[in-house]
Amino acid sequence: MSRNDPVYWDPFDREIARDPYTVYQRLRTETPLYYNDRHDFYALSRYEDIDRGLIDWRTFSSARGPILEVIKANIEIPPGTLLMEDPPAHDIHRKLLARVFTPRRVASLEPQIRDYCTRSLDRLAGAGGFDLMTEFANEVPMRVIGMLLGIPESDQLAVRERADAKLRTEPGQQMKVSKKALMDTDLFADYIDWRAGHPSDDLMTELLRAEFTDMHGVTRTLTREEILTYVTVLAGAGNETTARLIGWLATLLAEYPDQRAELVENPRLIPNAIEETLRFEPTGHALARYVTTDVELHGAAVPAGSVMMLLVASANRDERCWSEPDRFDVHRKISYLRTFGFGPHYCLGAALARLEAKVALEEFLNRFPRWNVDRDNAALSSTSTMRGWETLPITVG
Repeated sequence: MSRNDPVYWDPFDREIARDPYTVYQRLRTETPLYYNDRHDFYALSRYEDIDRGLIDWRTFSSARGPILEVIKANIEIPPGTLLMEDPPAHDIHRKLLARVFTPRRVASLEPQIRDYCTRSLDRLAGAGGFDLMTEFANEVPMRVIGMLLGIPESDQLAVRERADAKLRTEPGQQMKVSKKALMDTDLFADYIDWRAGHPSDDLMTELLRAEFTDMHGVTRTLTREEILTYVTVLAGAGNETTARLIGWLATLLAEYPDQRAELVENPRLIPNAIEETLRFEPTGHALARYVTTDVELHGAAVPAGSVMMLLVASANRDERCWSEPDRFDVHRKISYLRTFGFGPHYCLGAALARLEAKVALEEFLNRFPRWNVDRDNAALSSTSTMRGWETLPITVG
């Protein structure tokens, strides 16, 4: 696509997905309200427009899902699916899960996360190279979610594979959507039933005991089906996104070895390096919303019933907010980050994802201060909402 052609963005176009940022920049400049007639959706790319879309849930609703294909499928969404609810139901259900993601609970996981990272990386000692995603990045969030849920370590791989399979698409193809595919709760049924008679310090026990006031003003505990929905949402939500974050950290620090050397020398820079990576290469690059009422944006009418794509990755590089937005800088002051969302749907697991990435990078740099990425043999996975490495071969030393 040349500069003389009309700008075109398609979330299923593999060529665009390899480096979408030039297209995003053109969208911000040339057509801040974009319409794709092939897939029938609108898109917003400027920072302030993304913020409005994330905050104004009455106009830009999550009740039909945050994924383009899910909204188009118009399937019934089970209650308790936080990503697919609006207030007030969303707020009631969010408060229940917020009990699990308290700062104390998240911080208490650090020793276990570090222990698992240490064991994983020690296995790789002496290796000249390996696939970072398979051998490390995919493993860390899977184990952490397992710790939270109370799932035995021997069963955690099966849980992750089943959860990730629902998000997989064939390259360049749309997600195949069904209620069964989205909410595959069968895997957790036996765990819930067993945990009811064997309480522990984990999420399942917390949900079994939790009392709340529902939409009808009734104070009660969750039903078995509601608990299964919560657990299924959590099992899928944190696995792929955090793994892809670790992959992008490895990629960018290989591309900027001087900045990597600074992190080795001064590990206190690691948290800010993670923030810059979340800005520069966000795993979740777009969110979809259902437009509930006619709305005018940039002088054009968007009719009720439309799908609006909020291009978070574009907002993260909007020159109206960021100085030299296309420059990666681990010293950058980060104050407008929207990778974890904003408003009512701000990611509950953001602190946990940051902690996992911090511990993973600290332990990785301790053992492998230098590495190169084999981009020619790496495989990039991209869907309408996610973008990250499927495989990432590296050589170390």
